[in-house]
Amino acid sequence: MNDPRQALAFALEKYPEKIQATPIDQLLIESARQNDKRPAYVKLAVPDDLAKALRGSPDKRHDLVLLVSIPREVQERSESRIILPGEV
Repeated sequence: MNDPRQALAFALEKYPEKIQATPIDQLLIESARQNDKRPAYVKLAVPDDLAKALRGSPDKRHDLVLLVSIPREVQERSESRIILPGEV
């Protein structure tokens, strides 16, 4: 699968117990907004195995690690019991 969204959707549907999801704000150590001298960045505290996998060569990476953003309105819809047209 070349599209990471397809891999994510498949994993959420078929293997939800194997997915690890942590809100970034729980991992955040430092962040800075973009300025003229550098891009914006965030510094995260992650397990050592994840850090090794991210810095290793592409052929040694075993897991797909994604940064996913869920818009507030989608999150609020997920908590609602009202089904809107198109959500069936």
